Amino acid sequence: MLRPSLLALAVALVALPASAAADPAKLVASPAFKKAVAKLDADYDRTVADIVTLTEIPAPPFKEEARAKAYLEMLKAHGLTNVEMDAEGNVMGVRPGTATKGKGPFVVIAAHLDTVFPEGTDVKVKREGTKLMAPGIGDDTRSLATLLAYLRALDAAGVKTKSDILFVGNVGEEGPGDLRGTRFLFNKGPYKGRISAFFSMDGSDPSRIVDKGVGSKRYRVTFKGPGGHSYGAFGIVNPMAAMSQAVVDLYAVQAPKAPKVTYSASVTGGGTSVNSIPNAVFMEFDMRSESAAELAKLDQTFIGILDKVVAGENAARDTRNGKISYEAKVIGERPAGNTPQTAEIVKLTAGAITALGFTPQHEDSSTDSNVPMSLGIPAVTIGAGGKAGRAHALDEWIDVEKADSVKGMQVGLAALLAVAGVN
Repeated sequence: MLRPSLLALAVALVALPASAAADPAKLVASPAFKKAVAKLDADYDRTVADIVTLTEIPAPPFKEEARAKAYLEMLKAHGLTNVEMDAEGNVMGVRPGTATKGKGPFVVIAAHLDTVFPEGTDVKVKREGTKLMAPGIGDDTRSLATLLAYLRALDAAGVKTKSDILFVGNVGEEGPGDLRGTRFLFNKGPYKGRISAFFSMDGSDPSRIVDKGVGSKRYRVTFKGPGGHSYGAFGIVNPMAAMSQAVVDLYAVQAPKAPKVTYSASVTGGGTSVNSIPNAVFMEFDMRSESAAELAKLDQTFIGILDKVVAGENAARDTRNGKISYEAKVIGERPAGNTPQTAEIVKLTAGAITALGFTPQHEDSSTDSNVPMSLGIPAVTIGAGGKAGRAHALDEWIDVEKADSVKGMQVGLAALLAVAGVN
């Protein structure tokens, strides 16, 4: 699990002073912001076209390259500097600030390239009125197009920020990707140690501020034994019995409600035939919490359960042909973290939401912001604007009705400018 380190210290030493920030209410009322909004409105059909274009480029987990290359060319066309793809597959470019002139520290705004859907999924966009439907269209393709719209709006309005802004299309946010894109960005990539604030744009709701990152630990546990004939070898140890007891014992654990802790026995399989005692069975387990300490405590409890049930099965039945054992393989691990509501990025984002007529909703979730949060770097996850539904389903949809969508898009732009500061 990622922990606060020298990276967080390095960022603290180069962070911008509070005076670089801008008051969201004044910013939203400024002529320059209104001019940028006019560009968002005038250019909205292009934004919708970008959503469709990107959605129809498949980007299953670990196979985001085609979409990444297309997005890279889009970033180049929008006049950014240092446009590149890093070794993990993230694509990015810099909009230099007047105070730092492209040398950092950087305010990052990112959206993820990958979708949760496997290779071969039909991603053709269907339209019914203002509703667009396709797998991944709202999570997170709309956000990728919104970032491009911000660039056009800022350029059209002649807005110059004090801080450098790094625009990122990152890989590996969904499921098995395990936040690999943002892990690389913060720990190994060319901007390591030079990021002072991080926005992840994920989903649509413009009132949402994710300032608590839900960490997770996921295991695939394989229980092994000698196996044998269900009748002839009856009485020998059975890995299925140990696995079943593990589920029973895990679900007897009283999970704290604050901070919230959850667990789940999720996927299972194994065995040879209905008339055989299996020699191997497996189950996948998911554990989550917004508290790193509570997640670690549950992790220890779970390993203790596995040790106990294996020992119990070996004591309960015949081991003449061999004993029960287990192998617990980590298949996913996301760090927990949070950005305090007193932090500047949270206050400014809430101010932007309020200034634009929404009510801030502070939430917890598992997003790309988990990584910087766990490192002590200010981070929040925000929505791209508009309405959406059925995320992670084949009938996922977004509503691209113009007035509602453009109003929602303004929140992210105002929050970004408030944190980056304007001249």
